[in-house]
Amino acid sequence: MAKTAWIFSYKLRKNVSEETFIACTQKLHDEVISKAKGFISWEHYRQDSTWTDFVLWETEEDAENATTVGQGKDVTQAFYACIQMNTCRALISQLVKKYE
Repeated sequence: MAKTAWIFSYKLRKNVSEETFIACTQKLHDEVISKAKGFISWEHYRQDSTWTDFVLWETEEDAENATTVGQGKDVTQAFYACIQMNTCRALISQLVKKYE
């Protein structure tokens, strides 16, 4: 099975500071995402006001299963409350080849 990535791009809500968002992300990572089966890493990138996240998983099945691990949790709701959801774009993509 190939490594798989969640790739998200989005903008933060106007009233959310970068510090608040990073704190919410860290909490979601620590309490939920990093404990999910197959989790490898989560990286934030930003260009101007657009954020892009790369969350890597061991397999496509792990990535698919992890899409529901945070449902109904306060920490997940706090994370999504930081994001302008109408700007969110998401992909789940399998690794084809890595160049180093």
